Amino acid sequence: MPRTPIKLSEHIEYLSILDEHAEVDRSLEPTLTSENLKTLYRYMLLTRRLDERMLIMQRQGRLSTFAQTFGHEAISLGAAFAVTKDDWFVPYYREMAGMLYRGWPPENFLLYWNGFEEGASVPKGVNDLPFCVPIASQLPHAVGIGLAINIQNEKKVVLAFFGDGAASEGDCHEAMNFAAVLNAPVIFICLNNQYAISVPVSHQMKSATIAQRALSYGMDGIRVDGNDILAIYAATKEAVDKARSGGGPTLIEALTYRLTPHTTADDPKRYRSEEEVSLWQKREPLLRFKKYLYDKQILLQTEEEKLEMEITEEIKLAVEKAETLAKGKELNNPLRMFDYLYAEIPPSLQKQKEELAEYLKRKGAPVTNA
Repeated sequence: MPRTPIKLSEHIEYLSILDEHAEVDRSLEPTLTSENLKTLYRYMLLTRRLDERMLIMQRQGRLSTFAQTFGHEAISLGAAFAVTKDDWFVPYYREMAGMLYRGWPPENFLLYWNGFEEGASVPKGVNDLPFCVPIASQLPHAVGIGLAINIQNEKKVVLAFFGDGAASEGDCHEAMNFAAVLNAPVIFICLNNQYAISVPVSHQMKSATIAQRALSYGMDGIRVDGNDILAIYAATKEAVDKARSGGGPTLIEALTYRLTPHTTADDPKRYRSEEEVSLWQKREPLLRFKKYLYDKQILLQTEEEKLEMEITEEIKLAVEKAETLAKGKELNNPLRMFDYLYAEIPPSLQKQKEELAEYLKRKGAPVTNA
């Protein structure tokens, strides 16, 4: 019998609307009001300034090692702007911009990266999961939420974020396969920032893009300029509308660059060149979007100066609140570590908790909630 070719779709698009010179493609420009655009800029700027403040605090010994979001702001924020509060948001650990927009207080991030799990407590009324540091483990959870949405016949969607390193993990493949097979309303958003810590994408995979993997799973896929918040919003909105109407999952590869170390404990000079970093610094999202707003006369210098002062004060108050909480008895009570694994603590853990309480009492340590 002769070999017969199997016809497969090989169509993967790349989307960019606002290029690195802030030149916009008017035919693709999404319909957003001036207030919408100002809101996007405010949360991008808040995230950038909070990230910068956290780095200073880490260098001062006032914050533990953390993963910066510098240069990643457009992805999670543009995507979050395309969904409602009723939809679900499943981050990994560089989605601070989207989470701030969805209602997370700044002090939560300060507490979390200082070792207090209470910082991961989801604010009331927010359909989010907390930060997820174990690589790709959040993706099956996102699909599980999507399946629950289908079972309950709801019109919600799930945004699930992960990095290029996570794209090489088994959990990622399993999640996307299940989502496609079971038609879960999940939008997978890969922050391809070129490096899985020190391993470049070229050493992780042979394929030209991560987006093309969508074809093998039987879902739509697209590669987007991850430093272009307009393109991220437009691509996510299209995927959200499709998922909400029963069209199933989409894979969005957001191409960006990690302008900072992987975490504050990393030294990227050991594995990448200053020339490469300099090239990508010219493409970063905040300055590009700022120029776009100035060109459209939506943002004026006086407004920007006022916004900078407001954000400085907001961050100052968040730092004060976080550091006050971090010194308080409630967060420094070791017995609390038993309280978050189960809805109802089982007898075995209750016994351990009581034993620890008795030990601390003998040592004269002030504890409560035994």
